[in-house]
Amino acid sequence: MEDEESMVSDSEKKKKNNKKKEKEVRTFHSIGTEKPSSHGHGHGHGHSHSHAPASAFAPVHAPKFQSFVQPTVETQTRVDLAKSGPPNAMLMQIPRQNPEYALVETAPPLAARLRYKGGNKVSTTYDLVEQMHFLYVNVVKAKDLPVMDITGSLDPYVEVKLGNYKGVTKHLDKNQHPVWKQIFAFSKERLQSNLLEVTVKDKDIGKDDFVGRIMFDLTEMPVRVPPDSPLAPQWYRLEDKKGMKIHNGEIMLAVWMGTQADESFPEAWHSDAHNISHHNLANTRSKVYFTPKLYYLRIEVIEAQDLVPSDKGRVPQASVRVQLGSQMRFTRPSQMRAVNPIWNEELMFVAAEPFEEFIVVTVEDKFGPNNIEILGREIMSVRNVPQRMETGKLPDSRWFNLHRPSAVGEEETERKKEKFSSKIHLRICLEAGYHVLDESTHFSSDLQPSSKHLRKRNIGILEVGILSARNLLPMKGKDGRTTDAYCVAKYGNKWVRTRTLLDTLSPRWNEQYTWEVHDPCTVITVSVFDNHHINGSSDNKDQRIGKVRIRLSTLETDRVYTHYYPLLVLQPNGLKKNGELHLAVRFTCTAWVNMVAQYSRPLLPKMHYVQPIPVRHIDWLRYQAMQIVAARLARAEPPLRRESVEYMLDVDYHMWSLRRSKANFHRIMSLLSGFTAVCKWLNDICTWRNPVTTCLVHVLFLILVCYPELILPTIFLYLFVIGIWNYRFRPRNPPHMDARLSQAEAVHPDELDEEFDTFPTTRPSDIVRMRYDRLRSVAGRVQTVVGDLATQGERAQAILSWRDSRATSIFIIFSLIWAVFIYITPFQVIAIIVGIFMLRHPRFRSRMPSVPVNFFKRLPSKSDSMF
Repeated sequence: MEDEESMVSDSEKKKKNNKKKEKEVRTFHSIGTEKPSSHGHGHGHGHSHSHAPASAFAPVHAPKFQSFVQPTVETQTRVDLAKSGPPNAMLMQIPRQNPEYALVETAPPLAARLRYKGGNKVSTTYDLVEQMHFLYVNVVKAKDLPVMDITGSLDPYVEVKLGNYKGVTKHLDKNQHPVWKQIFAFSKERLQSNLLEVTVKDKDIGKDDFVGRIMFDLTEMPVRVPPDSPLAPQWYRLEDKKGMKIHNGEIMLAVWMGTQADESFPEAWHSDAHNISHHNLANTRSKVYFTPKLYYLRIEVIEAQDLVPSDKGRVPQASVRVQLGSQMRFTRPSQMRAVNPIWNEELMFVAAEPFEEFIVVTVEDKFGPNNIEILGREIMSVRNVPQRMETGKLPDSRWFNLHRPSAVGEEETERKKEKFSSKIHLRICLEAGYHVLDESTHFSSDLQPSSKHLRKRNIGILEVGILSARNLLPMKGKDGRTTDAYCVAKYGNKWVRTRTLLDTLSPRWNEQYTWEVHDPCTVITVSVFDNHHINGSSDNKDQRIGKVRIRLSTLETDRVYTHYYPLLVLQPNGLKKNGELHLAVRFTCTAWVNMVAQYSRPLLPKMHYVQPIPVRHIDWLRYQAMQIVAARLARAEPPLRRESVEYMLDVDYHMWSLRRSKANFHRIMSLLSGFTAVCKWLNDICTWRNPVTTCLVHVLFLILVCYPELILPTIFLYLFVIGIWNYRFRPRNPPHMDARLSQAEAVHPDELDEEFDTFPTTRPSDIVRMRYDRLRSVAGRVQTVVGDLATQGERAQAILSWRDSRATSIFIIFSLIWAVFIYITPFQVIAIIVGIFMLRHPRFRSRMPSVPVNFFKRLPSKSDSMF
């Protein structure tokens, strides 16, 4: 097959050359697979896919697998540049990014930008967001309120009203001296009146009774700017409806104008949440969360002694089950049936502080299809397990008593009566020198070890301003609402959640957060969700709107990046753009020497390389760590929902996806295109396509042969020149979610349906059979490629293995002759002869394969020994 491909006639080459001369300067290529209407890019409303064509899913015996066909695109290639530059393999036909999915650079009036431009802006910690002004009303308490009911009781509450916005405190039963301590915040942009009305009312069955009120003129409100101390509340005597002071009743208030930098901002009741009950108000507030400190728990099961089965005549074949919370691992059954079995197996778990869970070690004997007998059990607390800080010696192993299942819950006094018990030999320790992976290493945000004493000092600070969003799609259109959006950002062990802005498609958060940076080669993740828990419903899940990832190593230090990032979500019906997120990002380096030295250090802590975790455990441990983090954050108040945490951590990143497989295939082909281009360029030089270039290469080759000490300096100087040349083309914007790279723009609906299917599958058997056949077709081609690689490697091994005695004899005789020739001939002469031979003119070349290639292809492989 390879020989047939290399046989090309002269007439065919002449026709190709004539065609190249007839080409114009610009040529447009259109590669079509489906009708344009089947993959139309909507205006943020997803794609409407048509039915699959007949050839969308090729049968197993099809010569080509049709799922790897590119979508309909148009690309443009400059033929004159292609002739003068590298070969066409270097100029891959990469489709342009859809402008709808691109970054949009902005220039908002941020304090950080104005200060560097020479403005008179005062330095502030909130310089990456636009200042938003709020009217704050702090309702503290009241005293000596008059009794309004006939029964002599008073159930007071306060109503704060500004225009059409009205905030209400909780009502307190039978209390003439109530204490509320509640803060209200009204956005200055939405102020509809110059008068603030604070009214005290009495909660009643019918109409609430008026107790008293106080009015404030907003034109004379004091302004507070942090770090000023909080404004002291004052007592105000209540007035009646006519504006006259009442005899009894005072209320303590503080009213001021402030910004989102005010410490009262996170806990305040906001005017855009006026229709939310007090119980559900917590689900709309901004909060900061921290991931619990995670450790790896290593348990080495060594052996057991004196196991006693219920049937005295049966020798057990025991195995050990170890459980930590919801995590459960098993050892293999002992190799031989014995009452003193030996396992020598290591099990790994994930433990989280505070160590509230218990380790349950159970020795079992399975003596039938469904018959399992518990031979003994031991329960121990994780708090009593010793920690191993670094690569020091493992803690000593210990013998533990195994108790009967009926005696596990008995008191210690009852256990002491036992004269005999089985024993198990264990070595247990908490590994504090590892970093517990709770997200994929490809976009991890934290690489520090579990122990605080082993962590390095931070090298910089990351500041992110979550400004706003625009063009969001209505997620609650069926309910008569638009979108209740909030953002979640994660970096390291710190999670932040912005406040929920209700019923708007253009929310403006303007909240700024800061993280310490320990490693520049990490990633921050910011996601936007639609809040489905503002009405107290616990069954609904917050809906994904989109996600943004930014790698810190791609950011310039001290530069403020302000962009609109597309919010793209891959759904079963296709790729959907749900809007754009406006972010301001700044990475500040505080230790330049440490940051540069960080590039020479290993990515993970030392323990990962000295005593690496087995590969078979890594994915399982990562999944368990994700589940622990999701469960802990869901217990916070307000909770960070499990669906939000799993989306941020990409729980299903390692699941099979044909779309992702195609994307990785194209990434590999893109990498190999550079190597292919170099090989094509060398081939053009050897075949004298451009005589001037070939002559220059001859001269350079002779210089390097005569002066070999110039080879390495030339290589490194060439790399330096390439780097300087590429500086002009460096990326000016931070990276973002690339729809074209992810093969998400024109993915087939069935591939998406397979990607979003559960595990195990819930689809009908005919669909599963079709997908299985498709997978067999892909795997068959992968199998063929792997077999071809194995064949070439086995041929190389066969040169000296005497599988083909004649071929080996020829090779060793040739090696002896070549060794003698090289020994008596100067190296420069040999290099010149070989180089001139490789660069010889096509007139002296043969179209037949060379002798070494023919010799190598005739060597035997093990493929003829396979079934």
